[in-house]
Amino acid sequence: MTAVPVAARVVSRAVLVAGLVGAVAGCATGTETPVSWREPDSYAYTLRSSEGERSLIGSFRITVRDGGVVKAVGLDDSGRRVVEADPDAVPTIGELLDELEQARRDHADTAEAEYAADGHPERITLDWMENAIDDEALYTISDFAPADG
Repeated sequence: MTAVPVAARVVSRAVLVAGLVGAVAGCATGTETPVSWREPDSYAYTLRSSEGERSLIGSFRITVRDGGVVKAVGLDDSGRRVVEADPDAVPTIGELLDELEQARRDHADTAEAEYAADGHPERITLDWMENAIDDEALYTISDFAPADG
């Protein structure tokens, strides 16, 4: 076998892999931010914030009106402590997406999101430095419900 066919196979495989990666990245449930989703002015969602050493740890039911958090209920002991000590620490989904984009601009080792079919994020995973301890953040978003009207 000569070097030309081997090189051709390598290039062919690289093109195939690049095509598959591009196709997956374009899916609404992939890790790229969907262009079509726009954060509503008013909605409710459940947030589970875990990982790392941060003040925002716990589970919350959050209500957003006119782009700001108007109600946050801690659903577990950690969440209740956060709401009691610093209710302004509880974010909107837009603020979570801003944190994701900042992590990407800062070249974090991990800055990924998974999206629902309608385009809202369901999971955001952040890790600023791969081998650092306790700098991670994991946000799981569920029960997202835009407000009527």
